[in-house]
Amino acid sequence: MIKSRFSHINHWVFDLDNTLYHPSARLFDQIELRMSNWVMKTLKVDRSQADRMRREYWATYGTTLAGLMREHDIDPAPYLTDVHDIDLSHLEADAELAAQISALPGRKIVYTNGSAPYAERVLEARGLLGRFDAIYGVENAGFMPKPERAAFERIFARDSLPPESAAMFEDDPRNLAAPHDMGMQTVHVAPDAVPAPHIHHHTNDLTAFLTRLTQ
Repeated sequence: MIKSRFSHINHWVFDLDNTLYHPSARLFDQIELRMSNWVMKTLKVDRSQADRMRREYWATYGTTLAGLMREHDIDPAPYLTDVHDIDLSHLEADAELAAQISALPGRKIVYTNGSAPYAERVLEARGLLGRFDAIYGVENAGFMPKPERAAFERIFARDSLPPESAAMFEDDPRNLAAPHDMGMQTVHVAPDAVPAPHIHHHTNDLTAFLTRLTQ
């Protein structure tokens, strides 16, 4: 039974975007547009170049922000504020997901490559604020992004989280490699499965998956 695979877990780590809400909400459409606009304005490039830089930095460095910091020495704080200033009015509260998260035994945290204030806004819109013991953004990892192992290590040390008794829920497969290597149970949350040795479980329905663990 899948529940037995989690019998030793008492620390639960959740990514935010496309994990604690369905990808059909398409929040990243808004964020990516704001990223490109910010790059155009700040670096004085056209849209096609800004879009290319955004994609290349994400692929190379883990996030567009990490690439901008590495390649252009930008100040991350104004960038994070600007790109996350998006409309969340179409997000709906999910009482069933909230109940299943609350039913998990032990400590629950959110860890996102976005900012912590943005995460709080999303969680509030989803009716999930208050269901977690801590919320960590990329700023809490010294702006190091997932999938870098050092980023996970910094967040987990800050939270006093023992990886061997923890599980990670994440939509981006590459962000599960370090947690797997650290001894965590890994759960890929996405419409389509991506077979990989560092992914223990896949689900396209987070609420249903958690229900199997709590009942």
